[in-house]
Amino acid sequence: MKLRRLTAGALAAFSAAAMLLGSVANAADAPPVTIPVILPLTGPGAFIGQTHQKTMQILADVVNKEGGIKGRPVKFDYLDDQTSPAVAKQLGTQAQTQSPIVLGSSLSAMCQALAPVFESGPVNWCFSPAIFPPKGSYVFSTSASTKDLLIATVRFFREKGWKKFALLASQDASGQDGVNDTAEALKLPENSGMSLVATERYNGSDVTATAQVTRIKAAGPQALIIWAPGTPFATGLRAVQDIGLDVPVLSTSANMVAKQLEQYGAFMPKTLYFAGVTYAAGIAQNPRVKHAQDVYYAAMKAAGVTPDLQTGLPWDTGMMAVEALRKLGPTATGAQVRDYIAGLKDYPGILGMYDFTKVPQRGVGLDAVVMMQWTGSGWATSSSFGGALK
Repeated sequence: MKLRRLTAGALAAFSAAAMLLGSVANAADAPPVTIPVILPLTGPGAFIGQTHQKTMQILADVVNKEGGIKGRPVKFDYLDDQTSPAVAKQLGTQAQTQSPIVLGSSLSAMCQALAPVFESGPVNWCFSPAIFPPKGSYVFSTSASTKDLLIATVRFFREKGWKKFALLASQDASGQDGVNDTAEALKLPENSGMSLVATERYNGSDVTATAQVTRIKAAGPQALIIWAPGTPFATGLRAVQDIGLDVPVLSTSANMVAKQLEQYGAFMPKTLYFAGVTYAAGIAQNPRVKHAQDVYYAAMKAAGVTPDLQTGLPWDTGMMAVEALRKLGPTATGAQVRDYIAGLKDYPGILGMYDFTKVPQRGVGLDAVVMMQWTGSGWATSSSFGGALK
C-alpha cells in the first residue's frame, strides 16, 4: 500500500489544527487563573448579581475555548456580598491578595464600600456605572456613567416635550446618585426650560411608597423617574399603580433585567423607559463594535439567555480584564494591570469604542447611551446616541 504524501498546504493546515487542539487541551489541563468576582447573589440586588454571574460563566466558556490565558483556563471565583456594603468590604479585603484584579460588585453602594480597600491596589473594576473613581486610581467603573445616563434622560424628556418631571429615589447610595446626577443634568444650559417638580425618597425595606407618589401626583409631572435598583423598584411601581399616576416612567438601567420585569407585569405602567446602551439596542458605532456584539449575542443565544443591559454590563469589563492578563501574564502586579487599562484605547467592545486616555477609569461616555422602552417581552429602541430623538 502506498503512503500519500501531504501537500505543503495540507501539512500546514494539519499543523495549525494540531496546535489549536493542543492549546485548548493545555488550557483545559493547566491550573486555572482565578479572578475573584464580588456580586450581590442574595438580598435586594440578587436579580442583578445573579444575572452578572451568569454572564461571567458564559464569558469564561468563550475565553477558555479560545485557549484561556496563556494556555491556562480562566476561573471566576464568585463571592456573595449579600447586597451589603459591610460584607462587600470584608470580601474585598480577603480577595485583594488573590489576584491583580478583582471584579464587582454590581451596585454602587457595595462598590463605594470596596473602593477604600483597593486604594493602594490591586485593581477593582466595579460593574456599576454609578461610581466615579479618581483618575489614576486602582478603581474602574463599567459602562457610561449615571451622569451620562441622566443627561441623556433629561435630553430625551426635553425633546419629547415633557418639561416637568418628578423623581422617586431609594434611600441608599444608588438613590442619592440619582438625585445628585439629575441636579447636575438640570444645570446644563440646554435644560434651562426643564423643571423637577418633586423629589421623594423611600427606604428599600419599605413595603409601600404611596405617600411619596401621592405628593408627586399632586405636583403634576409629565414624566416620572424611579431611581431604585433591584426589588425596591417594584415597590415604586406598585405605588404608581395604586395612586393612579398615569405618566411615562423611566428607571435606572440597573433594572433592565428581563426576568425581573416579567415578574412585575401585574403593576407595570403603560410606558416604561430606561436609559439603556448601544448593545441592548442592537446599535453599533462601527463594524468592529458590531463584530464584538455578534460574538456576545451568539454566546448568549447558545446559553439560552435573552440579552439585555444587565446581561451585557460585565461583558466588556471581563473581556478587557482577560486581555490585560493575556498581555501581561497571570503573575502581573496590580500596578501593571492598572497602567495597562489606563492606556487602553481604540478597543472595540459591545458598548462601543473604548478610550481610557480620553475617559479615564471608564473608557466610554454619553455616546454609548440609547433610550429604550420595555415592550413586555423585550426592548424597543426609542432614541439615537446620547438620548436624542431619531
